[in-house]
Amino acid sequence: MTVSDAKVVGQRVKELRRAAGMSQSDLAAAMGRSESWVSQVERGVQPVERLSILQALADALKVAVQEVRPDASTPTAEPDAEELPRSNDLDGLRVALTGHPALGSLFGQPPAEPAPALADFRQGVDEAWTLVHASRYAVLSDHLARLLPSIEAAVRNAPAAERTELHSLRAKAYQVAATSFTRQDQADAAWIAADRALQAAELAGEPLEVVASLFRMAHAFMRQKHLDQAEQAAKSAVAVMAPRAEAPTCPPEELSLLGAMNLVLAVINAREGNRRETRAHLDRAREIAARLGEDRNDFDTEFGPTNVEIHAVSTAVELGDAGLALEVAEQVDTSGLSPERQGRFLLDVARAHAQRRHVGEATAALLEAEALTPEQVHDHHSAREVIRDLIQLSEPRVPESLRGLAERSAAG
Repeated sequence: MTVSDAKVVGQRVKELRRAAGMSQSDLAAAMGRSESWVSQVERGVQPVERLSILQALADALKVAVQEVRPDASTPTAEPDAEELPRSNDLDGLRVALTGHPALGSLFGQPPAEPAPALADFRQGVDEAWTLVHASRYAVLSDHLARLLPSIEAAVRNAPAAERTELHSLRAKAYQVAATSFTRQDQADAAWIAADRALQAAELAGEPLEVVASLFRMAHAFMRQKHLDQAEQAAKSAVAVMAPRAEAPTCPPEELSLLGAMNLVLAVINAREGNRRETRAHLDRAREIAARLGEDRNDFDTEFGPTNVEIHAVSTAVELGDAGLALEVAEQVDTSGLSPERQGRFLLDVARAHAQRRHVGEATAALLEAEALTPEQVHDHHSAREVIRDLIQLSEPRVPESLRGLAERSAAG
């Protein structure tokens, strides 16, 4: 989209908004965006190229998408990726999270079975992180649905000498739960899990685990489109940690968390259309990553130079800078990261190609991501959006490869 095209669309959005009797704040609220983003769209500063965003604008304004942009495609009867059935991979875990985690302990009931040894709990938490990094959510759900109640019972009945480590393991296990719920679009459950992780980390006396829990909470808020709460969670951590990072002896684990929080803030600002702040947080994250000098996985954040560039691609897509996103993506080698991170990167590459109306390239990226992490591609909201966009772009002849992907997603 050229600058002049963006201005034409922006002026049309402004006219339609006023005709609907809506303020910029009203439209922003209806879309789950910031008022500044709406303002930038109307001024032609923020281009609107993704069909899913055009559709969201039209829905908020209660008009046809062609009234926002006449050349936009009309949705056909092809499978709507936004309406594809969503998996229930985490239903068991969601049930396990419901209610008090160990109510019987409050009434003096003995555990139903002997508690596993600390070594078994450690292994169980490590296995849970392995599963979430592989995006194997159905297996993860069964695993955590057994592990979490067991840890909750153990921490209330274990000898005092073991309770600190049990609280720490409990925090890590709930962080896994929060991460998986967020990635499967169940942000309400993710918020609960992150809050439990935060409390357990404090009881364990591990402030960095508290920050890691805030990291999961910020992602849950972002998925709920509560960007102000996500920003508060991230900024509160950065305010405390940034001065500490000035010390040459600052531990790498702490630097990783600070860098990861800056990436959270970069994504938040990109979604709000704030380019300057997005770049500032990306630059800060790059500085921290360069100081670390390697890709790490402290607190399972996978923070390092490669993840910073993955976020540079993601934020460029959010800002509508598809050309920049693809240019950066060409220089990124994700082979050293987890399957989840590799698959998420390919989703963003697909989103960038979709913005440029490159149906073949976008579909190829999705298929590559599906080969790595099928559950993520079948269930992730970004994948559903880009599948819908590609189907609209390729009508009336939807490629068989894209049709097959949509059908497999529906079956997922």
